[in-house]
Amino acid sequence: MRKRSAAAWALPAVMALLSLPCAGQTKGIPRMPDGKPNFSGVWAGPAFAHNAGPNDTDTPVVTNFDPRRMSPLLPGAETRFRQAPTGDVRHDDPTELCLPDGHPREALAPYAQQIVQTPDTVVFLYEYMHFFRVIPINKPHAADVDSTFMGDAVAKWEGDTLVIDTIGLREWTLAASNQWHSDALHTVERLRRIDAATVSYEIVIDDAKLFTKPWSQEFQMKLHPTWKLLEQVCEENNRCEAGKCSPSDAQK
Repeated sequence: MRKRSAAAWALPAVMALLSLPCAGQTKGIPRMPDGKPNFSGVWAGPAFAHNAGPNDTDTPVVTNFDPRRMSPLLPGAETRFRQAPTGDVRHDDPTELCLPDGHPREALAPYAQQIVQTPDTVVFLYEYMHFFRVIPINKPHAADVDSTFMGDAVAKWEGDTLVIDTIGLREWTLAASNQWHSDALHTVERLRRIDAATVSYEIVIDDAKLFTKPWSQEFQMKLHPTWKLLEQVCEENNRCEAGKCSPSDAQK
C-alpha cells in the first residue's frame, strides 16, 4: 500500500476549512455556487408592513419617498417636480389608464415581487401588471440607450451587496402621482441580505435636472416562502379606467 504524504493528509482538512463560512458572513443566508448571496425568492417589498401573520400573510401599505430624505430642488424645478393635476388622467395618474408605473415607482408598489438569480443575471418579476426587469451582472450599459419606463439597468457586486445602476428613464411619475422625475434620472439600488428572510433595499435618486444633489432612502424586503405571484392584468376586468368606475356584479 502506498503511503500518503503529509501534504495529502492535510488537504482534506484544508478543504474543510475553506468550506466554512468566512468571518462576517451571516449564517442562514443562501448562497450561489460562487459564494455570492442568493436573492432568489418571492418578496414583500418596501410597501408592506412586514408583520408576518398566520399562513405567511403580510399587509400592504401606502408607501412613498420621505420628503425629509429629499435634497433641495434646483431653482425653478418646483413646478416640474410637483405637477398640479390638469384633469387629464394620462398626466394626473397614468396608471389609471393601465400605463406602467415605471421605475422606481414600481419598487414601492404594494404587490409581491419575485427575484430570479443566476451567476450572470438577476431578474425582477413584478406581480403588478406583470412587469419585469432583466439585469445583466458585470456588463456595461448599452452604447445607445433609449428612454423607457424601466430604463437600462446593469448590476455588479460590491462584496456581498448587489448594486443595480439604472439610466435611460423617460420623464415619468417618481412615486406619488403628483411627483415627477426628469429624463435625467439615474438610480442606484443596493440590495444586502441582513438575514435569511430580510433584505436591506437602499435606493439613490440622482436627478441633475431637479435636485441639487443625489439623495437616498433605505427600506426592507421580507422573504415569503409560501407566496407565488398572482395574475394581475390591468386591461382585463378594469372597472375604473380613467377614474370612471362601474360596479362589479357583487356590488350591484
